[in-house]
Amino acid sequence: QVQLVESGGGLVQAGASLRLSCAASGVLYASDTMGWYRQVPGRQRELVATISYYGDTKYEDAVKGRFTISYDNGNGNIYLQMNSLKIEDTAVYYCNRRRGMRDYWGQGTQVTVSS
Repeated sequence: QVQLVESGGGLVQAGASLRLSCAASGVLYASDTMGWYRQVPGRQRELVATISYYGDTKYEDAVKGRFTISYDNGNGNIYLQMNSLKIEDTAVYYCNRRRGMRDYWGQGTQVTVSS
C-alpha cells in the first residue's frame, strides 16, 4: 500500500522559493512514475512535473526552468523545488505515484503566491 503525505506549502511573495516534500511509504517499483500536480478551484488538476524511477523528468511548459522535481531512491520521497514563484503558481499541490493504471495521491498542500 502506498501512502503519500505532502508538506512545505505556504504563503510567499512573488519571486520567492518554496520546496515541497512528499513523504512516501510502500515499496517503490522500477516501473513507478512519481509526480507533482496542482489544482485551482473550478479547474482540472494539471500536471506540473514527473520523474521516473530512472530519473527522467518532464515539466509543464509554464514551470520549465523554475521548478525542479527530484526523489530519494532510498525511501521514495518526492520533492519539488520551486523558484521564481509567480502569482499564477497559486494552487493546491498534490504528489502522485503512478503504478500501471493506478494512481496514488497525497492530501495536497496549499501554495499561495502574493504580489
